[in-house]
Amino acid sequence: MEQIELIATSTFGLEAVVKRELLDLGYENLKVENGKVTFQATERDIPRANLWLRSADRVLLKMGEFKATTFDELFEKTKALPWDEWITEDGEFTVKGKSVNSQLFSISDCQAIVKKAVVEKLKNKYHKDWFEETGAKFTIEVSLLKDIATLTIDTSGEGLHKRGYRLDSVEAPLKETLAAALVQLSYWNKDRLLIDPFCGSGTIPIEAAMIGKNIAPGLNRNFASEEWPRIKKEYWQDARREAWKLMFKDRQLDIIGADIDGKAIKIAKRNAESIGLEEDIKFIKKDVRDLSIEEQYGVIITNPPYGERIGEKDEIDRLYRDIGNKFRKLDTFSIYVLTSNEDFEKLYGKLASRKRKLYNGRIKVDYYQYYGPRPPKK
Repeated sequence: MEQIELIATSTFGLEAVVKRELLDLGYENLKVENGKVTFQATERDIPRANLWLRSADRVLLKMGEFKATTFDELFEKTKALPWDEWITEDGEFTVKGKSVNSQLFSISDCQAIVKKAVVEKLKNKYHKDWFEETGAKFTIEVSLLKDIATLTIDTSGEGLHKRGYRLDSVEAPLKETLAAALVQLSYWNKDRLLIDPFCGSGTIPIEAAMIGKNIAPGLNRNFASEEWPRIKKEYWQDARREAWKLMFKDRQLDIIGADIDGKAIKIAKRNAESIGLEEDIKFIKKDVRDLSIEEQYGVIITNPPYGERIGEKDEIDRLYRDIGNKFRKLDTFSIYVLTSNEDFEKLYGKLASRKRKLYNGRIKVDYYQYYGPRPPKK
């Protein structure tokens, strides 16, 4: 089967997590750059990568990469790429673009040039001057960075954070892909207690449960490339069949999601039920200050309120002091907190074992990691 190149895009700071996921899936010779990991694959890997990647944003098919400092250069080199091997005669395609530190800085002009070049390529293949565009959808992206143009087709469609289980959400919910990364960056595993005392609509507990039961995150949704004739239906069927077989259906997990907001807890329960995880996660309405934690060697992973609104700072400062007073006593726990508050360690009352810079949407945040001792072997 012909070798292709795929790109798993990610939020800045999560490239190493995506790389580890790809290594675990058996891919090698990975190239890691800001916001993306490129890997060698085959057509069969398009369904597999889309179904299994937890922390990546999208899976892109890399069509080509070249230097372009003029529009003529961009046109001719784009036209030379094998668009006709992927885009069908009735294919509906759009072109997106971005340009950073490049001579070709007009994104709209770059999009128009790429669209024209692809159309010319398809005219040569199908011997037509006009295309209906009523078939499968193809989203092309031209990305220019320091005069290097990378051209891709998006195989995912909607972003990979759209798992399909979120029926409803609270204000400013944590993205599913980031939640999965937080779990994977922690010391939690399927045999340990996990608590999220600010669970909101349940994203961290649900993502942890999916990891613990080895549920492919894309199993309950569809992808743009499912409609592409070049990728055989059997590839998607085989990938989904494999995912069902690899699921740990009988494994019981010990995961607790708590929140002071009763509405959030109801939403979290519905979201968990929609993916069949209602038996694996216990959701409770409880203020973090009143949370009773008696177990040993557990893990806390949480995304507390940041206090971005005017007038909330004093309240948030008090909350962070309170959770510090409570969590510091849990000396056998490993504790992980994601927040944009730069005074967190001071308010919490303890320096983190490690601090990792990430982005929650457009908000720069830090992931404060407090490592507890390893639990004794059973």
